[in-house]
Amino acid sequence: MTCVQSALKAFLCGSLSGTCSTLLFQPLDLIKTRLQTLQGTVHSARVGMVSVFLTVVRTEKLVGLWKGMSPSFARTIPGLGLYFSTYYSLKQHFFQGRGLGPLEAVALGAGARSVAGVLMLPVTVIKTRFESGRYNYSSVVGALRSMCQTEGPRALFSGLVPTLLRDAPFSGIYVMFYTQTKACLPTGTSNTTKLGSSSYGPPAHFLCGIGAGVLASLITQPADVVKTNVQVGSGLSTAAAVRQVYSGVRGFFRGAVPRCLRRTMMAAMAWTVYETMMTRVGLKS
Repeated sequence: MTCVQSALKAFLCGSLSGTCSTLLFQPLDLIKTRLQTLQGTVHSARVGMVSVFLTVVRTEKLVGLWKGMSPSFARTIPGLGLYFSTYYSLKQHFFQGRGLGPLEAVALGAGARSVAGVLMLPVTVIKTRFESGRYNYSSVVGALRSMCQTEGPRALFSGLVPTLLRDAPFSGIYVMFYTQTKACLPTGTSNTTKLGSSSYGPPAHFLCGIGAGVLASLITQPADVVKTNVQVGSGLSTAAAVRQVYSGVRGFFRGAVPRCLRRTMMAAMAWTVYETMMTRVGLKS
């Protein structure tokens, strides 16, 4: 029962961190999706982050930058809850809460993200379609019903392979860099508290998260571009999406700036809020 209660606390801490980060960084996710789905359109190579931002504001008003908030919340809040509760449970079971080595951190992060990614994939597909601007879904439930009726339930799991190829390595790499960087924080002396436990802990965790997020985002960017095109293009296979995206290496890094900004800031905030809340509820993250 104690293990279940601890996992539930980790779920709630993760869900809270997801609420904060999603609300703040949704515009960057929308811009990233629009950029990645421009492949093959006229003058798509000339369209950048600022151009997409101005187009959205001009045609859909400022509130248009937060289009897709419902599926984003439906995905991120329980998704991060599942991720952090799985991460916490696996860490307690296999590592008894001790410090992680680099390879252990990669395995733990990738395993936790794979579980959450597979369970939340249907909502991820709906979120991506909302943000693309190509579909006129009125609600998450309406999108779910429309996809099942016109494309079949299988469409809800489109892009599974590129999603796992993006999310599992991202989380594994992120956790590795994050835990190793955090382990380098000053340990203090008998007269001072450990930096990670002091009032400077949250800012220190945030800075560690930013560094880890930049590296993990850049490494997994090609898989994210392919994933987006598979989920937006009805019936498009992973191989077909790769061919569609390919226009030299540059095509696989379309939308890298907004994604890097969003994933880096979102992950850094999520981990900072998670670790702070876990400390508040008396659990070691």
